[in-house]
Amino acid sequence: MIDTDAIKEHIRGILVALGDDPDREGLKETPDRVARMYEEVFEGMNYTNHEIAKMFNKTFNEDAGTAKGSDDMVIVRDIDIFSYCEHHLALMYDMKVTVAYLPKGKVIGLSKIARIADMVGKRLQLQERIGSDIAEILKEILDTEDVAVIIEGTHSCMTARGIKKNQATTKTYNLSGRFKDDVCLNMRL
Repeated sequence: MIDTDAIKEHIRGILVALGDDPDREGLKETPDRVARMYEEVFEGMNYTNHEIAKMFNKTFNEDAGTAKGSDDMVIVRDIDIFSYCEHHLALMYDMKVTVAYLPKGKVIGLSKIARIADMVGKRLQLQERIGSDIAEILKEILDTEDVAVIIEGTHSCMTARGIKKNQATTKTYNLSGRFKDDVCLNMRL
């Protein structure tokens, strides 16, 4: 669980280390506000991938009219999420997640895919791991290896500090099962 008392204490210390007065009017409540914000934006750290899979495991039997082994594909595009880079605690923003899977007897509610992506993002993360975590959770829920997760995002550790390239974006692909091997399926993404 997230220790908000420890966060308050450390934020107060950071303010002092920055040379500011944590007791001045504008900063008096900052440690408490930051602790509450961290509790919200890092909620996903309270759960393992397996626990998230159990939390959002609401599936439906695949339509009986769908042929087994067909290339019918479910794609959800442009799921907005944000996260924080584990290297700098910097914001990863303008992130768009695309998830695709080939149904194998059952489908998941579309909002559940977005909720999974959101919860996985609420951890100290790497963009690559966000994709692999989402894929791992969906594979568990859907009992299939045929999952693809594509993420494009902007990292403030590149745009606001260091190299300061504010137009740079990062795109990652996590392809498994038939998505890894079938060029025709990849072209449909």
